[in-house]
Amino acid sequence: MGLLQSIRVASRSLMGNKLRTILTMLGIIIGVAAVIALMALGSGTTASINAQLQANGTNLLTVRAGGGGFGPGGPGGGVGSAATLTYEDAVALADAANVPDAAAVVPELDGNAQVVYAGQNNNYRIISTTPNYGDVHNDATSEGNWFDLTAVNASQNVAVIGATVVTDIFNGTDPIGQSILINRLSFRVIGVLATKGGSGFGSVDDQVFVPITTGFTKLFGKRAAVGIKGHSVSNITIQASGANTTSQVTTEATDVLTTRHNIVVGGTNDFSIINQASLLTTLDNILGAITGFLGAIAFIALLVGGIGIMNIMLVSVTERTREIGIRKAVGATEGNILTQFLVEAIMVSVFGGILGIGLGALISFVVSSLGGRLSLFGGTTITAQIDPSAVLLAVGFSVAIGLFFGIYPARRAARLNPIDALRYE
Repeated sequence: MGLLQSIRVASRSLMGNKLRTILTMLGIIIGVAAVIALMALGSGTTASINAQLQANGTNLLTVRAGGGGFGPGGPGGGVGSAATLTYEDAVALADAANVPDAAAVVPELDGNAQVVYAGQNNNYRIISTTPNYGDVHNDATSEGNWFDLTAVNASQNVAVIGATVVTDIFNGTDPIGQSILINRLSFRVIGVLATKGGSGFGSVDDQVFVPITTGFTKLFGKRAAVGIKGHSVSNITIQASGANTTSQVTTEATDVLTTRHNIVVGGTNDFSIINQASLLTTLDNILGAITGFLGAIAFIALLVGGIGIMNIMLVSVTERTREIGIRKAVGATEGNILTQFLVEAIMVSVFGGILGIGLGALISFVVSSLGGRLSLFGGTTITAQIDPSAVLLAVGFSVAIGLFFGIYPARRAARLNPIDALRYE
């Protein structure tokens, strides 16, 4: 009996017990679907986070108060550290003589405040900064414009607001030219930022931007840097001139700040410099490890499905003992019987794998279709991105499982004594 004949016989056997065949395939279906869906979610979420970080600007370094970070101080520091950065530090970093590889420097002073318009109010993050913030962070306006140096020099009460702020408090009114209250001070809206989407790393959609001098003198003027003269800032963003100059900028900026802050050689820095490229690499490693872990769990489900195939095939051999005896009596060899049962096991795995691909793709499609209704990391949208290699791996593994777990029942069937098999009731 050739391979094609074995396939036809196996097909008839499987179709003759449809319910049992479906139940046998169920473990493979769930396992393959889990592998594809989980790995697609992991890949899609990684890509989404990377895209959002890249959307905040390229070749960026962030200087934060407190030692450590992804820079020359080791891990540590971060939000809540003592204020040790000043506007004057940003001016020094922007000097081409000090940091020649920096393309732009943006100081930021931020805090939360109540924003009120026509009886509507909400609490938003208020960022006091300079006019080049939008260019460095790729935050373009959909209406109006960013404030200019004139507004900064005159400490004007003007504001650029995010799209979510418009939706929350303006109720369809055109915000340009309207006056809003920030901490009971009147500010004129001169720009609305284009929608950028949520992110666990901060979204401009629910932020309000004002000139940095206005923040110093009218909103957050009581903040003082620790042990350093000048206007305290929350952080300083440096845009390197190119992707290959971020290391030089880190070194140059470190030299400037250690000198300004009177940090002795070998002392602990009171600032940290976070390299966006390092942050992306770290996130990719973490999410890759999580995706791999989830994939391993899904492969365990495939393994359980293989055990199910072996159990059902053993039952099938027992039920068809007399049939096996008749086949051997009319000339079927051990190889013919072995091939027949192996083909049945592999067919169960293959069809289960195909159905699993469909189910996994459906789950991925549903997740992607839900869009912003599913999120994590404070707003990062969960998306699914099916990796063809994951599909091939899952199907290949399912076929291998069918082959591996089908060998024992097939060998048991092939080795039956035809006389004992014919007598079996």
